[in-house]
Amino acid sequence: MNQNTTDQFFKSTVLGHPSGLFVLFFTEMWERFSFYGMRVLLINFLTMSIIGDNAGWGWSSENAGALYGTYAMLLYITPIFGGIIADKYIGYRWAVVIGALIMTLGHASMAIDSPTMLYVGLGLLVLGTGFFKPNMTSILSEMYKDYPEKKDGAYTIFYMGVNAGAFFGMMLCGYLAEKVGWHWGFGLAGVFMLLGTLQFWLAKPLFGSIGEVPNRAEVKKAEELAKQSNLDEDKRNPFTMVDKVLIVITTVIGLLYAFNDPLSKIASINLFPFKLGALDGQNVMIIVALVFFLILVVSRLMRYTTVIRHRMIAVIIFAFFTVFFWMSFEQGASSLVIFARDNVDRTLEGSALTTFNIINTLLTIIPLLIVSWVLILLGKQSWKKIPGSNVVLAICFIGVWSVAIWMLYKEFTATSSEITVSWFSILNSFFIIAFASTVSKLWDSKYNPSAAYKYGLGLIIMAIGFGLLAYGAYGITEGIKVSMIWLVLAYLFHTLGELFLSPVGLSYVSKLVPARMIAFMFGMWYLAIAIGNKLAAVLGGQIDNITSQYSLSTFFLIFAIVPIVAGVLVIALNPLLKKLMHGVH
Repeated sequence: MNQNTTDQFFKSTVLGHPSGLFVLFFTEMWERFSFYGMRVLLINFLTMSIIGDNAGWGWSSENAGALYGTYAMLLYITPIFGGIIADKYIGYRWAVVIGALIMTLGHASMAIDSPTMLYVGLGLLVLGTGFFKPNMTSILSEMYKDYPEKKDGAYTIFYMGVNAGAFFGMMLCGYLAEKVGWHWGFGLAGVFMLLGTLQFWLAKPLFGSIGEVPNRAEVKKAEELAKQSNLDEDKRNPFTMVDKVLIVITTVIGLLYAFNDPLSKIASINLFPFKLGALDGQNVMIIVALVFFLILVVSRLMRYTTVIRHRMIAVIIFAFFTVFFWMSFEQGASSLVIFARDNVDRTLEGSALTTFNIINTLLTIIPLLIVSWVLILLGKQSWKKIPGSNVVLAICFIGVWSVAIWMLYKEFTATSSEITVSWFSILNSFFIIAFASTVSKLWDSKYNPSAAYKYGLGLIIMAIGFGLLAYGAYGITEGIKVSMIWLVLAYLFHTLGELFLSPVGLSYVSKLVPARMIAFMFGMWYLAIAIGNKLAAVLGGQIDNITSQYSLSTFFLIFAIVPIVAGVLVIALNPLLKKLMHGVH
């Protein structure tokens, strides 16, 4: 893309940024609306009793966790392939549209009350995310190629779109699903996914050549240049036949494990029907895969030059501790949903209900007003170029305002009410929006600690949230419910932990790894997050088993103690990590 194209692009601005950034903002917002709107319902729906006014499927938390864990794991793996396909063949814009349409079909499938359609829906969502997720940020990156100084601000705005979508999706889809019917919630997620895709497609005139189908000659030329620049490194460190075999073996075993976990628990289909002592076949195989993977990583690392090797070891250490963070943090999608439903006193009446309704109204209306104001600014700048896109966006907002006002009216006219389970999940997005700038300013001040300290503090702060839950749940027996304040405080500390740790990891991957290896190391990074997500769902699915054998307090203590130990360890490794990073701050 040449300088003239980007100069043209920056002529039409909203809040100092191109109008196209806000088209991406809203596209990502509606995708996250649908993604988190569905995500917050899934475990609750699967484990809800099969009797009652709004019956679920009555699955055990273990089975629901196995299915959700595999879904969450695959969401971090398919984008690696989606990015490659877009780079080489179809371009970023087509990849986003294809991904969004596949995801729309996935949401539509999940609105049909059938186990087969649920599995089809989840499969389509995984496939669609693979196309959609990596290519939205690729379009944004291409847009700011000639304006690097504006990129940080652009990503901040884009990230707000992510959180706004997650916030409204969980609030409104969750309310509809729990108060009217599950498939209304699943259906609403799909409607906004489709409308978000349509507004992005109709905004095509605004983007010019950005994200277009790649020119084959240019792709070939870029590949030749990359090959030439990597020639010396490849001579020192080629992918040997042994490396390739190890990659294939670990990938195949990993994927077979991901599918076998839910298959063996839900359908009694075991792909590894053997035991080795007390270990099940699938656990034996995943240990084998891990050993092979370690051999692969160590053998490749030994072939790099000293500085590169040391920096890559630092990234691998951070990735290792990332697993422990997401293993605990992602309880928000599994065990904390079950805890909120079964163990938290969510019934309100009288002055308590009035107070909650006022807080909930402010939480709903203020963000909606801010985002609607951004929509009006975008409309003023871009109406002549993309009227169709603006009309679709206006329809989206009329829809969201309608559902929000209906929800608030219903709650204000009720004499007593039960807060929805999904309402607590919005707190993460709310606290991110509230505290992100404060944490960011802290890193720009004299109190900016090293990466290891940020990581350690992130793990420890997040663990405090689970410590509070363990304390709040201490000694409770069946039928007794705890105050919701413990869950609110837990989400506050989980979010603060996330703000300390999550942005730091990605930043250090880009700083420590040479450009020619960045895709490979980002792949390893997302693999660590995928493993963390899978572990989170598997362990979260044990909430009923651990509670019946020990106590609910013991269950939460696991997710407090493990991250605290990990946090202390990573802080203790600070001198070593500083040496390994060779001056990178």
